[in-house]
Amino acid sequence: MKAIDAEGLVKIYEKGDPPLFLMNGEGFRFVRVPPGSRVLYPRPPIPGLKDLRAEIEKALDNPIGMPPLKALLKPGMKVTIAFDDVSLSLPKMRPPDCRQVALEVLLERLAEAGVDDVHLVVAVCLHRHMHDWEVRETVGKKIFNAYWHKRSLYNYDAEDPSDNIVLGKTEAGDIVEMHKRSATSDLLIYVNLNLVALNGGHKSVGVGLVTYRCVRSNHNHDAQYHSRSFNDPPRSRMHHIINRVGRYIEKHVKVFHIEMTVNTDTFPAYLGYMQTQETTWSALDKISARITQASLSCTPLALNRKIFFANRAPYGVTSVQAGECEAVHEQTLRNLYRQQLITVEGQSDILIVPIPYVMPYSVHSVMNPILVYAMGLGYMFNFYMNKPLVKPGGSIIFLHPLEFKFDPVHHPSYIELFDKLQETRDPAEVDRRWSDELAHNPRYIELYRYHNAYHGFHPVSMWNWGAHGMN
Repeated sequence: MKAIDAEGLVKIYEKGDPPLFLMNGEGFRFVRVPPGSRVLYPRPPIPGLKDLRAEIEKALDNPIGMPPLKALLKPGMKVTIAFDDVSLSLPKMRPPDCRQVALEVLLERLAEAGVDDVHLVVAVCLHRHMHDWEVRETVGKKIFNAYWHKRSLYNYDAEDPSDNIVLGKTEAGDIVEMHKRSATSDLLIYVNLNLVALNGGHKSVGVGLVTYRCVRSNHNHDAQYHSRSFNDPPRSRMHHIINRVGRYIEKHVKVFHIEMTVNTDTFPAYLGYMQTQETTWSALDKISARITQASLSCTPLALNRKIFFANRAPYGVTSVQAGECEAVHEQTLRNLYRQQLITVEGQSDILIVPIPYVMPYSVHSVMNPILVYAMGLGYMFNFYMNKPLVKPGGSIIFLHPLEFKFDPVHHPSYIELFDKLQETRDPAEVDRRWSDELAHNPRYIELYRYHNAYHGFHPVSMWNWGAHGMN
């Protein structure tokens, strides 16, 4: 393959080149593409920080736009620490999770300052509540054992009328309704693990800790359709609305943000060749890839998922920043883009997109047809800044086995929406007809609150997620 950029990340596929090794859901495919096709490769992983704990402490002592954390603490104050849920990271991070390290440092600082009224809350919004064992994996056994059983470590419940509060409305009329404990704390600390530009910033609190009435304004069809793209916040209507909500919250609540970025070191060492270009493979890499592909093609998809979920990514944390929301997030995005952005000249007529075995809402579950759609036309189509990779009127080919299977525990409302899609698949019409109906369904509210199910509105939001890509 011939490189057409200075970094060797954009290449032209030529006759005689080896086949591409592409993910295909819970397996892989060897694919030859027409000569002249462009092949895009990610930038190699940036080295991670050598001492994460020291970097977290440094960020707490030298925050951006706020006093040091120590100066904000005093004995007897009420503090809530919120953190991202199981949708991050993908794949799951090799222990200890960077959120665990940050929480350990924070809890030590709070104890030293005489702060003992502390709650830790998983900011799930309308995502499923994490299982206890998932929380334990994320925060570590020590924190879990100290806080879970006395109910000061828990999942946020967006449907608990006694633990949510309306702060008011933004200048545009958005209802701001959020977790009462967080809103009434003397200090709210948010710990964010940032994988993509979509996340972090005001989205942490302004989505993670709010109710359906609040999140509806930025997850409806209009907001999703006019976001160009989710990973280009200045061009994202969704982010404009989220920022309004977040700024309103921070007029009423003192929030100290911690954001951490990671590199792209996704696979364990024995699968390291998956992160390199096929033309650089050794003979052993080629044999390993063939064996892996052949083995996974002979085993059931459910078993393949278990194999993939058992692997932990050796991510390296590349930056830690703390302090005021927007100042912190600006620096986070710079560090994120340093790892992730590559330059592509011109759009394509046809885009081939391999879809992996997992997306944010299929962790420890199956990627049902709606989630495959959302991953393809929502997430992966929107991995761009400025312009999409495929031109208007072009075609996208997704590689995925598309198993017709739904998880009845995690995704019960998805089953109903999928049946309703036989009536219409137009995202605007789906949103208009069924958002409130599914969101207010008592059965789905019960399953969301007590049985680890995604909220009734969630599948509609996922259908909205692909509206721009579908167009």
